[in-house]
Amino acid sequence: MEYAFHFHNTLAETGLYMALCNALGPLEAPPVVLCVGSDLAVGDSLGPITGTMLRQKRGGFNGFVYGTLKTPVTAKEVKYMDGFLRKTHPGSKIIAVDAAVGDPADIGLLKVVCGPLRPGSGANKRLGRVGDVSVLGIVAQKSAFSYSLLNLTRLNMIYSMAESVSGALSSLVYRPNEQKNCS
Repeated sequence: MEYAFHFHNTLAETGLYMALCNALGPLEAPPVVLCVGSDLAVGDSLGPITGTMLRQKRGGFNGFVYGTLKTPVTAKEVKYMDGFLRKTHPGSKIIAVDAAVGDPADIGLLKVVCGPLRPGSGANKRLGRVGDVSVLGIVAQKSAFSYSLLNLTRLNMIYSMAESVSGALSSLVYRPNEQKNCS
């Protein structure tokens, strides 16, 4: 199942939260958020900016965050991350966040996908997969020149997307002894 919300939608954060709740179900352990990307191209920085925002949330994020502007996790490292995260955080659901390319009409959409993230698939790369649920931000048009288009992406769009994603993720609070986290 896939859910999509445009980042300009004032209810995007709420929609993302509800979609994540539906996709994840009850949380039995704190979630792990893997934010994939690099700050070398603005369009590829959705993951690290989201990770940085989660780390800076007031009251903290009650989960584990990998991938920030200071310590990014790039798509090339993903093939090692799934096994590492599952061994390090057994019982935790893994939420992977990344920027993506898509159709021109989809630019600006934030998507929650039930299933693992496949970074680089928009560029026809096979770099492995990671996670139980994926959060993708469509930041540029898919083309033969996708990487150069990522450099032409507006930082304001990436930042606004990261605010919505980090807000929705920070609402996924793990509380032991509660029936369901997403109510």
